Amino acid sequence: MKDNTILMDKNVLFSGLYSSSGASFQILRLIDAEKVKLVISTTLLFEYEDVLKRKQTELGLSHKQVDIILDNICAFGKFQAIHFLWRPYLKDPKDDHVLEVAVASKTKIIVTHNLKDFKGVEKFGIKAISPGKFLETIK
Repeated sequence: MKDNTILMDKNVLFSGLYSSSGASFQILRLIDAEKVKLVISTTLLFEYEDVLKRKQTELGLSHKQVDIILDNICAFGKFQAIHFLWRPYLKDPKDDHVLEVAVASKTKIIVTHNLKDFKGVEKFGIKAISPGKFLETIK
């Protein structure tokens, strides 16, 4: 069986909640159906919370609904502690923690809309791919 474990960048979560017509939404549905396993960390969860609460009006969500989404991410996600740091490595230092979680959890795929921000992760045996490309790999 193919390993469908991923790290999901915050922009994919936002996009999936913003529009139900794209690949990001389909990934959220696959996570909910437990066909894709999501790896999370404390830092990544706080990043999700930050973007969702800052943009909750744009998403049409209440504070309580955002909390429910975050609770579900915790329930469906596999928590990964980080015991070492690779910083600085990526162009955007704010993305280094995503790489660190991928390395620590041995997750081979980071799903993101910002592929350029994850150039060089191949050195660690990790691929950064768009939501659409990820969906193509699991068909």
